[in-house]
Amino acid sequence: MEEDLDDGQTQKGCLECCIKCLGGIPYPSLIATILLYAGVALFCGCGHEALSGTVTILQNYFEVVRGPVDSLDVFTMIDIIKYVIYGIASAFFVYGILLMVEGFFTSGAIKDLYGDFKITTCGRCVSAWFIMLTYIFMLAWLGVTAFTSLPVFMYFNIWSICQNTTILEGATLCLDPRQYGIVPIGEGKTVCAGSEKFYKMCESNELDMTFHLFICALAGAGAAVIAMIHYLMVLSANWAYVKDACRMQKYEDIKSKEEQELHDIHSTRSKERLNAYT
Repeated sequence: MEEDLDDGQTQKGCLECCIKCLGGIPYPSLIATILLYAGVALFCGCGHEALSGTVTILQNYFEVVRGPVDSLDVFTMIDIIKYVIYGIASAFFVYGILLMVEGFFTSGAIKDLYGDFKITTCGRCVSAWFIMLTYIFMLAWLGVTAFTSLPVFMYFNIWSICQNTTILEGATLCLDPRQYGIVPIGEGKTVCAGSEKFYKMCESNELDMTFHLFICALAGAGAAVIAMIHYLMVLSANWAYVKDACRMQKYEDIKSKEEQELHDIHSTRSKERLNAYT
């Protein structure tokens, strides 16, 4: 009977511990982190593959040749963007972890788990720094989203021309990469409807896959923007919590100091009365 009681108390203690641990998780920060990781992964993965598909299309159907190593052509720009994508993936992986840790240490549940804590000036500065940094990153992701919409628009035009050739027979429709600044003005790389390369390109999987990959990359950039906005709301709420906790801490310090002074005064008067009586 006593063993069953001990087992029940042990299970109850484990249950209460699990509930406390689950209550200590900052769920808003967790949701924002998951959304950020999903958006960055979608943008980086799909954007990288879409750029590789763009290189294949330019080389196979428009016969664009890679220039010398020292020249800054479209292929060099694509390589630079790929390296930027690698940096974005690694940087925001670390930044998501930092924001998650900041959410743990500023949540009210941690105070319930580990008792009272002292709000330091460094802690307030860190929270303010994260708010400013997240706001800057949100503006940066807005720019990335606008930049990613450009290839989506370009491939949508190419896809529309391919669709219109099947509807309008005999129409002279051409694709010229010079319109988008991909090749210099002096180089003519036009592919017109009726040519073999045009139909091969329109029927190829590279064009359709690259177009949809750029759309997914755009969706990933938009998800990252939403995650940054979510983080701003969470960080602002944490900042308000830290500020209120700091005020409460100052109030408790003043209150305890006044109580100590009253206690000292009362003790002094009691001693004086006792001495006068004796």
